Amino acid sequence: MIIVTGAAGFIGSCLIKRLNEDNFNAIIAVDKFNNAEKNKNLKGLKIHDKVDRDSFFEWLDKNYELVEFVFHIGARTDTTEFDIDLLHKLNTDYTKEVWVRCCRYQLPLVYASSAATYGYGENGYEDNEALITQLKPLNPYGLSKQEFDVWALEQKEKPFFWAGLKFFNVYGPNEYHKGRMASVIWHAYNQIQKTGKMKLFKSHHPDYKDGEQMRDFVYVNDVTEVCMFLMHHRKNSGIYNLGSGKARTFNDLAKAVFSALDKPALIEYIETPIDIRDKYQYFTEAKMDKLKGIGYSKEFYSLEDGTREYVGRLGG
Repeated sequence: MIIVTGAAGFIGSCLIKRLNEDNFNAIIAVDKFNNAEKNKNLKGLKIHDKVDRDSFFEWLDKNYELVEFVFHIGARTDTTEFDIDLLHKLNTDYTKEVWVRCCRYQLPLVYASSAATYGYGENGYEDNEALITQLKPLNPYGLSKQEFDVWALEQKEKPFFWAGLKFFNVYGPNEYHKGRMASVIWHAYNQIQKTGKMKLFKSHHPDYKDGEQMRDFVYVNDVTEVCMFLMHHRKNSGIYNLGSGKARTFNDLAKAVFSALDKPALIEYIETPIDIRDKYQYFTEAKMDKLKGIGYSKEFYSLEDGTREYVGRLGG
């Protein structure tokens, strides 16, 4: 059996679909399952059993001998969440419990970290574990992920194979339930279909023009391919970046969506919301040498190709 936490969510459900494509059908899906809209992500997927997030550790203690691999994707991912206790509970502390059991039961583990740990990027975007303690996240969400990464590296007892994946700006199918936290591509598609134009945040940084803020946008299909690679690889444990490796502007992104919809590009710039303005990343770009250095050789989707495929599915 393969465990996927956050199973009904965006990346978790896409990962289960990818596992099913390779006939891994004995999936233990872990989530709260209390969101009817989100649960639609599991429709048509082959799953052996659903386990409530709060009952998962009890289930694992009884069934660990049946488990082959653990993908811990579930987390509170809202970057505007300021309930630090909640983020510690659901992100840092819950992941520690997963880690401890993977050590106890000798289970290989891949868990979700985040590029939010890099903060403004003043220390760069290299997944060098010697530099991880120097990172300064800009929000409580990023801090909750950073604290676990640091904790994991400090542990004397580790799973025989483990990998923490620093997800950059992931986009793709099954993210519709995320609302404000859905990708800019999802918001662009809906805005353009409704109004014929796209709103982007103005720049409040002298080095960046409006819409020229840059992010590393990575298609969810690439994320699931890396997960599959690591499940089979099971060596070279550590923390890895997971982005496309290529920073692109929000203007590029908007134009890619307009192009995919075969519409003229009409972009309007609006003020960045006050609650995120001083915690806004103006540039992110994953250094991908480490993952490629252990043998991952598949090409990543370009922003244009990923957007065209995703928009095609949204329109379908």
